[in-house]
Amino acid sequence: MRHITLLFLIGILFSFCSCRSDFETIPSSGDLTFSKDTVYLDTVFTNLSSSTFTLKVYNHSKNDINIPLIKFGKGLNSKYRMSVDGAQGNQGKIFENVTLLAKDSLYIFIETTVESDNTTPSEFLYTDQIEFDGGTNLQKVELVTLVQDAILLYPNRNSDGTTETLPNGNEKINGFYLDKNDPIHGNELLFTNKKAYVIYGYAAVPEGETVTFEPGARVYFHADSGLIVPKNASIEINGTNSTTDKLENEVIFSNDRQQPDFAYIPGQWGTIWLQNGSTNNKIQNLTLKNATVGLLIDGNNGSTTSIKNTQIYNCTHYGIQAKNALIEAENIVINYTGQASLACTYGGNYKFTHSTFNNDWSSPEQVALYISNYNTGATPETKDLNQATFNNCIIYGSFSNELLLDKKTGAAFEYQFNNCLIKFNNTNNKYTKDADYQFDTDPIHYNAIILNKDPKFFNSNINNFNIDNTSSAFAKGNSTYLVPLDIIGITRVLPPDLGAYQSKPFPKSK
Repeated sequence: MRHITLLFLIGILFSFCSCRSDFETIPSSGDLTFSKDTVYLDTVFTNLSSSTFTLKVYNHSKNDINIPLIKFGKGLNSKYRMSVDGAQGNQGKIFENVTLLAKDSLYIFIETTVESDNTTPSEFLYTDQIEFDGGTNLQKVELVTLVQDAILLYPNRNSDGTTETLPNGNEKINGFYLDKNDPIHGNELLFTNKKAYVIYGYAAVPEGETVTFEPGARVYFHADSGLIVPKNASIEINGTNSTTDKLENEVIFSNDRQQPDFAYIPGQWGTIWLQNGSTNNKIQNLTLKNATVGLLIDGNNGSTTSIKNTQIYNCTHYGIQAKNALIEAENIVINYTGQASLACTYGGNYKFTHSTFNNDWSSPEQVALYISNYNTGATPETKDLNQATFNNCIIYGSFSNELLLDKKTGAAFEYQFNNCLIKFNNTNNKYTKDADYQFDTDPIHYNAIILNKDPKFFNSNINNFNIDNTSSAFAKGNSTYLVPLDIIGITRVLPPDLGAYQSKPFPKSK
């Protein structure tokens, strides 16, 4: 009997609900509120779709309301697209009779694809509004997008529908060769500062050619993209010192997602791969961010890779991963990498001067500096480490030990640290008898080492590694290894500071 009564009540309720075709609403009265007065869609590249941005609309009244019209100010001609609360339909430009319940809210999702020709002259801004209702009840939310004109480089599609690929051992990877006589872009081996570049897939330098980056060049890589310099090819990055925080003369390699939420996310693109046999590689005043591996440098058959005034941040695995390579470097800064900021592996010959290797990755497995004389492939093999010299450097980070020397017998393992600040805590006396970590009693490998002292960086969380005169690295360098100008072109004084930056007073907080 109770079961029959319950069914009867449910039936009555269902009948009542089914007779009501919609909520009883009143017209909106212009009293909507919004999560933002202006939606900034940040920087997008011309003809490429933006990320999706969100606006929340609130009805704080006690009444269910009907919004007669939600549309863009430019109507159907707007370069923006929106969807209203998902259930309102697909993306569009005009939505009619949108119901918003009392004390409730709805989401509007906004995207854009804009050409640079649509922007305001000199500012490169594209603007519009989302209009709610009309007449005396009209309310608006502004939309603003900065559009950067860009040259898009990507693999061609073959006649059979497949996409252009590059050889990679027994495999192929999605990519293409840069063409110095491209009919659309002209010389693709010369990256200028006139427009930004966006690369899809791996761009490779043809054998025997050199890819050159002029001061101020900006290159943005899509996911799973990068640059390959193969055997007998070269790279020249010719950045120069900048005078403002905009780094107007630096060459910048970064991810193509330009929204602030993506500014510090590692692994958004692949790597710059200098393959075995590439030659005369020169890198100067480069800032590289958010890669999987920043610079991947394979053995160069006796050709030195020169790296100067270079910053590498936020890489999933390594800032620089060298494999039996030959590198001379000065004024290098690397931070926030999943495994090692600098990895000198499988032997080789390395010299780093006035450099700052820090690692604030949140894993105790990370280090700032890793050195080995073997590979870790399917068939482990040793190679001679003929030199790994570090002069006037800082090796620091967020965990106890930021230096790892990984030696196997059967090959040379030569290293030396001169006037360096090193973070290495001998926890539980684990390394007391380890011959490779005798910082105070081994003059062959260690000279004038400052152990476990805080360099007092200005703010490593935002990759600012300036120091002032309270730093333990202040005036502790050896003038024998002096690089006259620091990473930003400031003249070093004697005795020099350790690391990539000449010390200066920190700006006072307001």
